[in-house]
Amino acid sequence: MDACVVRGAGDMRVEEREAVGPAAGQVAVRIAYGGICGTDLHYFHDGGVGNFRVQEPLVLGHEVVGRVSGGELPAGTPVGIHPATPCGECAECRQDRRNICAFSNYLGSAARMPHIQGGFVQELILPADQVRVLPDGLELRRAVLAEPLSVAIHAVRQAGHGAVDGKRVLVTGAGPIGLLVVAVLRQEGASDVIATDLQQYPLKLAREVGATRTIQVGESEWPDEIDIAIEASGTAGGLWTCLERVRRGGTVVQVGSLPPGDTGFPGALLMTRELTLTGAFRFDHEFDTAIAWLAGGLPVDPIVTHTFPLAEALTAFNLASDRTVASKVLLEISADTPS
Repeated sequence: MDACVVRGAGDMRVEEREAVGPAAGQVAVRIAYGGICGTDLHYFHDGGVGNFRVQEPLVLGHEVVGRVSGGELPAGTPVGIHPATPCGECAECRQDRRNICAFSNYLGSAARMPHIQGGFVQELILPADQVRVLPDGLELRRAVLAEPLSVAIHAVRQAGHGAVDGKRVLVTGAGPIGLLVVAVLRQEGASDVIATDLQQYPLKLAREVGATRTIQVGESEWPDEIDIAIEASGTAGGLWTCLERVRRGGTVVQVGSLPPGDTGFPGALLMTRELTLTGAFRFDHEFDTAIAWLAGGLPVDPIVTHTFPLAEALTAFNLASDRTVASKVLLEISADTPS
């Protein structure tokens, strides 16, 4: 079977991997689609993400969906895949905060040795509890957004359950996560959602998924009284903007992955305005919510802009790196042929 494998910075190949069958308690999934994430792009371009460096060949991908091909579920069943396997025993797991489990394994990650191989492979073997049967009518090409949508749901809810209802919210960065945050904010009742970005193309997409206003970075006119800000660009500048623009007593959520090392921010504003700054990392139970919302018609289809066959992975990754023309780029790993 074929897989998309990175061996170091700039060294990515589609190569053959040995097929194995599922053991007891496992499911084999014929992967149909995989979404290229910013993490995958870092592994491709830089050979690592933060301190996690590629030390052995790594199959990329954690945003994947497909159909069961063996194991605990009937063949042909359409499924989404939760990419995390937390330890279940640490203090965070016992507090139902499994998304920050320090011992969790995540598909397509170099955080461990041996690396946790990812989902950009034609057939993937998984523990049965990582697999979610998809609702009738939810197409796999749409369901592939469940993983990044879960990240967005978790980020919005880190501001407080129900906190965005009727509020004006700023989203800095209109990449795929920022766009999904916009859609989640409207779903959760935000009355005014302002999206910012360096480029016009992602701002166009932001309007299509529910932004009530967009601002290209560099514009000087800003609305007053922003209640909550969600930083999705992963830049120090985005964090500064959120802390400077949010009202006194407001909340800032950092979901964009900042570069490793120190990040400067206006700490005096944090203190004198009594702002709340919190992080948002991955997700857990939100995955099931994301699947339900996608099945219910959440308007996120414009976010998927391109699809390439697995054999053209290099072209797909290069295009996904250009946010002036692309947002979420998919790999078609195997043809979606129901049994």
